Amino acid sequence: MYLGNIIPLSKEKTLLAMTIDRKKAVIIVIIFILLAVSLVFGAGYFFEKSENKKMQSELGKQQLNVKVINFSNLFIEKVLKAKTEVSFEDRLKLENDVRALNDSVILGLWEKFTESSTQDQAQESVKNLLDALVKKISH
Repeated sequence: MYLGNIIPLSKEKTLLAMTIDRKKAVIIVIIFILLAVSLVFGAGYFFEKSENKKMQSELGKQQLNVKVINFSNLFIEKVLKAKTEVSFEDRLKLENDVRALNDSVILGLWEKFTESSTQDQAQESVKNLLDALVKKISH
């Protein structure tokens, strides 16, 4: 049976036209729901991404703090509390640890300390180095 173009005789819609309009309305509602869900998930994604960046930054700071504390402890134990000359292995470990901090200021202060030729220069260098280490931890 062919209905062709049914033109209603009155202002009422035909059953076929009402079915098509209902399908269009359902499709439009589904599209808006999917769009809203996509926006919610997109906003959630960007929120989580920014939170992840903050967490990575905090993790990096904490890892640096651990390195600085470990170097400080090693320096105090092997240099400041030493009763004899610091061994080659200990100097090498200290040198590697200070370089692992990737801080040019602390490295410069370390080099200044290791190149000290007098007791007074060494004491001043130690004070400056420990001061820089403490400030590095607190930030």
